[in-house]
Amino acid sequence: MINILEVKGLSKKFDNCLAVDNIDFNVRKGEIFGFLGPNGAGKTTTINMLTGLTRPSGGEFLINGIDGINHIKKAQAIMGIVPDESNLYDELSGFENLCFCASLYGMEKRERQKRAGELLSEFGLSNVSGRLFKQYSKGMKRKLTIAAGIIHYPEILFLDEPTTGIDIESARNIRAMIRDMNRRGTTIFLTTHYIEEAERLCDRIGFIAEGRIILIGTLDELMTGIQGHNTMQFMIAEDIGRIKDEFSDKFSNYKVNIVDQKLIRIDSPGRIDLLPFVQYFDKKNIAVLEAKIIRPSLEDVFVSVTGIGLESMKREKEGKKKK
Repeated sequence: MINILEVKGLSKKFDNCLAVDNIDFNVRKGEIFGFLGPNGAGKTTTINMLTGLTRPSGGEFLINGIDGINHIKKAQAIMGIVPDESNLYDELSGFENLCFCASLYGMEKRERQKRAGELLSEFGLSNVSGRLFKQYSKGMKRKLTIAAGIIHYPEILFLDEPTTGIDIESARNIRAMIRDMNRRGTTIFLTTHYIEEAERLCDRIGFIAEGRIILIGTLDELMTGIQGHNTMQFMIAEDIGRIKDEFSDKFSNYKVNIVDQKLIRIDSPGRIDLLPFVQYFDKKNIAVLEAKIIRPSLEDVFVSVTGIGLESMKREKEGKKKK
């Protein structure tokens, strides 16, 4: 498999803060590569270095064989960049913004107008092509920003948090566009702190936390590391309050998590035997409404390697939406 991006020992230091710490990874040509981590993990700093927006403190990277540090302008000609905040102009229309971006890549007037019209149609924005960018909704702004990033047919597209802060329907549309662009041959480097987004879209995923890459692999490869972990969930007909302490003591060889008063999760690094639990509840005259095995998810992998839980990720999402 040919690598379109090769990163070795990349670092970035701001004063006394090491934002990105000596990271190594590759992105394969034609894949969607997800860069997954919480706010402050180093995702945006990494993407800024790879796209020439900030200079690394150390290390090197090649984009399609081009030295990304000493020949960044040449590398930028084959990359598309969609930052986490739009960089388009409020006082220009959608059509004018796309034409202006195309002119920056040296496209002639007729070609850029044709390409702008094609993208507006493809992204469902033809009916608002003459409207000022500042009058667009958040979802429409995100679509146009992505369209601007691919106006020049880039070989690799860097997408930084493409669906943060937009409505569910717009996010769904943008994910569909990402898949479609990839099917047509564009390599995509996607940063996100949305675990489910990475799980749906990405061929391979890299976890980054505190400036360091923790783990990289396909979804199947990442799952392999926690396949020995088992979780069983019980829904019971009454509150567990009267037997809570006794239950935890009896099954102390498992990790018992009382999710709420009627929902119990049992975690174990090995196999979980269902029968002792059923017998115990029967002895206590407590009806079991549901008993099911919980399969590991990408969230479980993320928590196991970073120690960062979903609630923390949710708070970060909500924080960004309020900005």
